[in-house]
Amino acid sequence: MGGKPDRAFETGRPPCCEQLLWICADARRISLQLSGDPERAHPELKAAVSREPRSRRTTTIYLGFEGKNLAGAILARNLWLQGHPAQAVERVRKTVKDAAAMRHSLTLSIALIWGISVFLWTGDLPAAEEHIDWLMSHCEIYSLAPYRAVGHGFTGELASRRGKASSGVEILEESLATLHSMPYELLTTELNISLAKGLSAVGRFTDGIALIDKTIQRVETNGDLLYLSELMRLKGRFLLSIPQARADGAELHLTRSLELSRRQGAGGRELRAATDLAALFASQGQSQKGRALLQPELKLFTGGLDTADLQAAGQMLATLS
Repeated sequence: MGGKPDRAFETGRPPCCEQLLWICADARRISLQLSGDPERAHPELKAAVSREPRSRRTTTIYLGFEGKNLAGAILARNLWLQGHPAQAVERVRKTVKDAAAMRHSLTLSIALIWGISVFLWTGDLPAAEEHIDWLMSHCEIYSLAPYRAVGHGFTGELASRRGKASSGVEILEESLATLHSMPYELLTTELNISLAKGLSAVGRFTDGIALIDKTIQRVETNGDLLYLSELMRLKGRFLLSIPQARADGAELHLTRSLELSRRQGAGGRELRAATDLAALFASQGQSQKGRALLQPELKLFTGGLDTADLQAAGQMLATLS
């Protein structure tokens, strides 16, 4: 690894049994979230970030990262998924700050990657850009090619969301090609979603739907079910943009997204699906039905009212009055 030295390993000192148990537990927590079970993941993540080391040896970094910090990064995403965007942002800022203080390259890279996804989910594009720039410069210093490729993909999503969709699509396609060639697939589902949105923004709805269908098949095969409800929601939205498409197909996918989000306990995703479904009802002259759906969803949120999804839901509810 190039750049400044860091304390990734202790030479000649194998991890103790307790550390190995923590490593296995961290893998389980990530698996619970990625498999679409944030409710079960939450108490384990909370316990992990609250744990106190029993000795200096249990705080040693093994396998390239520090487990407690990783748990904090995953917890931040979990908080957003469960419908707590303000707490998610607070947690991710603390996690990144703590990771930076460790002066350990991989730990900081992981914290930044998971943290950027939270900023993008909440719609805080300036914070996302700040942390993407940090990640990219950090990866240049330490020659962390996979993480740099992920960061490159994030720059593509940022470009798309700032009205430069053509450039964003090109960047995302480059990023995904690089990640597939490595191979490093942990974030490719999320980047596929970003690419599908970019394709939609440039009017390539058929290509966007084809990518979504391919990604749905992939997550159902590989167990990356965290993203399934979002994929269903996007397919519903894209179907509405195709002239020959039937509205009932869009409604079916939006309804499935809503129901799956509820089963998973993913309030953040549930609100998105409810907002889109309410908009569809309104377009069909069923504003009262849309209001009856969306109003209870919004009442579940007590914080993060300035985040993108809550603002969009509030504006939609106002049009349904």
